Amino acid sequence: MIDYDYIKPSTLKEVFTLLKEYGPKATLIAGGTDVMLNIRNREVSPDILISLRGLNDLRYIRKNDGYHIGALTTHRMVEQSDVVRTELSALHDAASQVGSVQIRNVATVGGNICNAAPSADTAGPLLVLDATAVLEGPGGRRRVPIADFFTGPSTTVRKADEVLIEFHIPEKSKHFASAYWKHARRRAMDLPLLGVAVGLTLSEGDEISGARIGLTVAAPVPIRAFKAEEFLRGKLWDREVLAEAGRIASSEASPRDSLRSTAWYRRDMIEVFVPRMAALAAERIRNR
Repeated sequence: MIDYDYIKPSTLKEVFTLLKEYGPKATLIAGGTDVMLNIRNREVSPDILISLRGLNDLRYIRKNDGYHIGALTTHRMVEQSDVVRTELSALHDAASQVGSVQIRNVATVGGNICNAAPSADTAGPLLVLDATAVLEGPGGRRRVPIADFFTGPSTTVRKADEVLIEFHIPEKSKHFASAYWKHARRRAMDLPLLGVAVGLTLSEGDEISGARIGLTVAAPVPIRAFKAEEFLRGKLWDREVLAEAGRIASSEASPRDSLRSTAWYRRDMIEVFVPRMAALAAERIRNR
């Protein structure tokens, strides 16, 4: 029998007080789609579950000095946001493919990132969107670039007494667009074998003036393909150029063999989907 106490505070101040009181005996829970599974599988055994679901102020999507997405914003909220769909398309692509509608109604973006699974759907898009995670603890707030947030599988820079507050994404130009592909065995509730996100900025004449590539399930943590990005910058948009970027990105990855896929297959699929997502991002720019 799994036994724990459940507390649902209504303010951040209460959360910090509880974390100080219970220390390592406590586990934070947001939507619960990851934590409850981990408890059921006995991967974690908390004495106290501190629910963040009472912190309604952390559910929002706002455009003001960039984009602000509260940590308790659900994937369904992201999926249904016109601003995210048109201006942060990769994040919309990812959120709309998380689990089922029922899961998306409760699973939060903050929980997905804090769980820090190498397969986290929203991690790749947040990388290419240059997001910053805003953390708050008793000592105040601090900002961490999402590229520096993950330290290993299921581990992050978040301190035990901190709560993830929001994600801040810089405002994007009309010449920027992004796309994400979740590569899975089936179009149903399934973890990705690979995740590929690409963001492009096209200047006049189809010159690639900016490029960002985020890969998940391609290393112990979500990663940027910096060499492939550097290769693309300043090049004219061309299928062969995109194909070469895919090959370079594949060489930067360090996937592993697992029960769900082999490393060589993941590398091959990076070569396939980096060009495809770059092409989709370019198409979205041109269709505006």
